[in-house]
Amino acid sequence: MVKSAYLIAAAFALAIPLSPMAESATLDETAGPGRNYAVAEFRLWRPDADGAIRAVAVLMPGSNGDARAMVEDPVWQAFATKHRLALVGCRITDKPHDQNFIEEYANVSLGSGDALVNALTAFGSRTQHPELGSVPLLLWGMSAGGQFNYEFAVWKPERVLAFVVNKGGIYYTALAPRAARDVPGMLFIGGKDLDSRIQTITGLFALNRRAGALWALAEEPGAAHIVGRSRDLALTFFEDMLSLRLTESGALKPLAEKSGFVGDPKSKVIRPMSEGAAPNYPTAWLPTERVARAWLAMLTEQPFDK
Repeated sequence: MVKSAYLIAAAFALAIPLSPMAESATLDETAGPGRNYAVAEFRLWRPDADGAIRAVAVLMPGSNGDARAMVEDPVWQAFATKHRLALVGCRITDKPHDQNFIEEYANVSLGSGDALVNALTAFGSRTQHPELGSVPLLLWGMSAGGQFNYEFAVWKPERVLAFVVNKGGIYYTALAPRAARDVPGMLFIGGKDLDSRIQTITGLFALNRRAGALWALAEEPGAAHIVGRSRDLALTFFEDMLSLRLTESGALKPLAEKSGFVGDPKSKVIRPMSEGAAPNYPTAWLPTERVARAWLAMLTEQPFDK
């Protein structure tokens, strides 16, 4: 009963039709140990609907965790069904080392990124949806999952439609290359999380935003090291990115910085980029008014608009 009520509420917020839910299938893929990881396992879920898969939502868990069961989450399934997406839940773990708070597998260019890319290609072959090997990715993750997402966007920005950083602590790249700064991103911090995590993500944001990154720093003041409301805001963000960036041919359209909205964390106001000069401190870049309003609602601890 509680699960059904939650699904109905979340789907209502995103205008996702709940019935009939398409038949679907899951598949698993495993990669052998690699240079910077011990285990890499992946699970695919896709709606059994006509037409090609438009994009893949990649679900990355916290440190050495397992997100394969997340592909069964009814909210993610409803979102994927609405937008003709596949879901891929990941489990990637470190080899033993003496500083286990540093997730070496998040340094994706050393092998763990290839494990994901190869799994997507294999899923495409097995499902007769070869587009899975090349369609754009929406990268969702919590904690170390967000670290993986950030480094993947740095490594293969041409493959990423949009990404989320979510309260992680260890990152391998400070200044992202320009192509990665052009990938829309949402960087979440919790006001009650560890200072080191808050400062690290805030610093990443400030450095790259100054260089024109199309990113927003999104604070949930009352949250510690939890998902909190970040998934709900991310789903709104992803939905608008699908509309703005993904063409009928499957190519990704670039976004102009001036087309977005400013989110000012100090004055707690939002406005179009074209209105007024930027202040002398970092402000969030937000792609649409709807996302901007949701960002402000999180910052001010108000309900999201229906």
